Amino acid sequence: MADGVEVRGNRVRVYFRYQGELCRESIPGDASPASVANAERLVGIINYEIQAGTFSYARHFPDSPRVKSNTFGHFIDLWLDIKRNEMATSGFLAYESKVKNHIRPMWGDRQADQIDHLDLQMWVQKTLMPKLHNKTVREILSIMRQIFTLYRTRNKSAHDPTEGITIRLPDADDPDPFERSEIDLILGDDLEFQQEINLIRFMIWTGPRVSEAMSLAWEDVDLDAGTVKFRRSQVRSNYRVTKTRRSTREVRLMRPALEALRAQIRFTKGRPPVDVDVTDRDNRTIKRQKLRFVFHKTTTDAAWTSSDVLVKTWWRGHLEKVGVRYRGPNNCRHTFASQTLSTGVVPLDWIADQMGHTSTAMIWKHYGKWIHQDGPDMIGILEHALRL
Repeated sequence: MADGVEVRGNRVRVYFRYQGELCRESIPGDASPASVANAERLVGIINYEIQAGTFSYARHFPDSPRVKSNTFGHFIDLWLDIKRNEMATSGFLAYESKVKNHIRPMWGDRQADQIDHLDLQMWVQKTLMPKLHNKTVREILSIMRQIFTLYRTRNKSAHDPTEGITIRLPDADDPDPFERSEIDLILGDDLEFQQEINLIRFMIWTGPRVSEAMSLAWEDVDLDAGTVKFRRSQVRSNYRVTKTRRSTREVRLMRPALEALRAQIRFTKGRPPVDVDVTDRDNRTIKRQKLRFVFHKTTTDAAWTSSDVLVKTWWRGHLEKVGVRYRGPNNCRHTFASQTLSTGVVPLDWIADQMGHTSTAMIWKHYGKWIHQDGPDMIGILEHALRL
């Protein structure tokens, strides 16, 4: 009997080494001489195809459990299970949506080792690029790459068809803060939506992320000391600790921000606390907190659930009403940075601490334009100091 063929009871099996593993598969029929001869021919073909790089497990053994566990969809599921436990809910849902809408329909039923680089390249160029932003395509390709990395832990010699495919991004837009004249228009008298005005005033003169401002509770506020603590953020009605450890911070408030909080007292400070589940940084531990949220939506008298709701129900219409060019509410954060930087007297370390950035490098990266344009006249200062 030739190497690669064995008889077990009344069944014939072939065995061969593929992608570093010894594989065994049964051949239909009993252990007759004809079946053995057929198995010998088959194992010869398989070994030749493996050497030539044309072997397809699914073509020869479509009902094999190995084939079912070798589909790209199988590794998609494994990858999603891992990410579900690693990521915040909002981030995981974004990944899951890209898998569901783009990756699984095209590649889920394909054998992972049969996904070709050129096929993948054509899919990116012909299907994704015409209808999606480059950033989204890049994220989809990154997910594919991560799944293939997982696949290769099981199949050491497998290739990664995403290798060599790059998606270039346009230069990022500069932050587009509001100017002082626009701030005055935005914060003008609006008796009907006073709570929304208070929220925006607080954000412009404190610089939190929108998700941090919306999840601020009276339990985080010390009006006498003029400070607030940013301990949590909120995305799509899910509360979690802040983005990074550095983002959990206590900040002192400028007068306009403090006035905004004092104006909110009559709306929300006397409310009974509500139970809120806050997810910790490990994305598994959940702590229940009793909180009274500072900022509520006027029309529902309930705490905000997302920045999207703010944009759709008030922000966009308000900017149009007061004649200010539209920018998203996160530009309130950019406005705080540009306004403080333009004074030329505030240390970058202080601004980084206030905004929860990990280092002053982030301030330079995002706001260097204002540091250069609106900072102090260093030449004039030097000339004066040197008496030139």
